[in-house]
Amino acid sequence: MSEHLTFTYEIPGDDFTRAGEASSAIKNKLKMLGVDNAAIRKVAIAMYEGEINMVIHADGGELTVTISDTEIVMVLADKGPGIPDISKAMQEGYSTAPEEVRSLGFGAGMGLPNMKKYSDDFQIESEVGVGTTVTMKVFI
Repeated sequence: MSEHLTFTYEIPGDDFTRAGEASSAIKNKLKMLGVDNAAIRKVAIAMYEGEINMVIHADGGELTVTISDTEIVMVLADKGPGIPDISKAMQEGYSTAPEEVRSLGFGAGMGLPNMKKYSDDFQIESEVGVGTTVTMKVFI
């Protein structure tokens, strides 16, 4: 594959039944392309965590995935409330998820830490009142 493949997904807000559709679709595409299983696993976990975060905190957003010969780049952009303290949000177990979300088994405060853990490169930019953009890369 000498060219880039790009896929864009709209992540609906407040719909846990559809969260994971984009990561599942990309996982299947990567399998068809013959990408290493370890890289596929990292991408699937990082993307799923991002999708869940966009559903819980940002009323959805847009997820763009670019696949090249050397890397998979995932850009998750939302127009949610933004993250006032990124370093605090990156701490395992820290969560601002409401109780009704926690009662569904989500919002344990592992989303951003897992996104970073399963990425080879992780960047986060957020502005309160504007939104958050997370860029993750997995090298292949």
